[in-house]
Amino acid sequence: MKEIAIQVRNFSHYYGSHQSLKNLNFDVYRHEILGIIGPAKSGKSTFLACLNRLNDLLPGSRVEGQILVDGQDIYGPEVDVVALRRKIGMVFATPVPLPMSIYENVVYGVRLLGKNNRKELDQIVEDSLEKAGLWNEVKDRLQTSALKLSGGQQQRLCIARILALKPEYILLDEPTSGLDPISTMKIEDSLRMLKKDYTIILVTNNTKQAARVADRTAFFLMGELVEIDDTRVIFTRPSDKRTEGYLEGKFG
Repeated sequence: MKEIAIQVRNFSHYYGSHQSLKNLNFDVYRHEILGIIGPAKSGKSTFLACLNRLNDLLPGSRVEGQILVDGQDIYGPEVDVVALRRKIGMVFATPVPLPMSIYENVVYGVRLLGKNNRKELDQIVEDSLEKAGLWNEVKDRLQTSALKLSGGQQQRLCIARILALKPEYILLDEPTSGLDPISTMKIEDSLRMLKKDYTIILVTNNTKQAARVADRTAFFLMGELVEIDDTRVIFTRPSDKRTEGYLEGKFG
């Protein structure tokens, strides 16, 4: 029996009068990679922002319904949003390494939490870079600028920076867009390894990527969840003609 980690119940999101997400209902299982696909402006990235409440930062943003993470309504009045964002880490499409060394990039958030023991930080750096599939490439130049890394390496560094904070969930918003095939492959390999320890939600415009790495796939269209199922089923026997049309490249 699969354990449910996230429950989305009658969830809607609005920017002012515009409804960007419409009455979503589905579950996310623990230690799975859930892929979310769909055309532009279908609500994929908005949903990720709602999951760790980045939408709170936008004027006119409001929600209805519930998102339960480990049984807790993340929009409840007692929720510590800062702690929530540590628990649910976010990786964006464009890597944003800080203008400092590789080492300091990884431990930046950890230092903000008051941890400064060098031995402990060294272990966090090695563990995080190892999990992100970057350790062997940078272990001999940890004090060099992160800005000198390639785009693919910078993205894996951003993943390592999230892992250093010991999240339970990882959200990825088109993490390989603009990357070369080799860098994309390395990130996908890392995701397959990471799902042993984390629950991962991957938004991607690359349907082939979803087919390669996602355990289940959800198809969003115009703010609605059209269907969600095992990835093999979605890509071979979609239950909705709109999903079939999208996979055949007929729109979006």
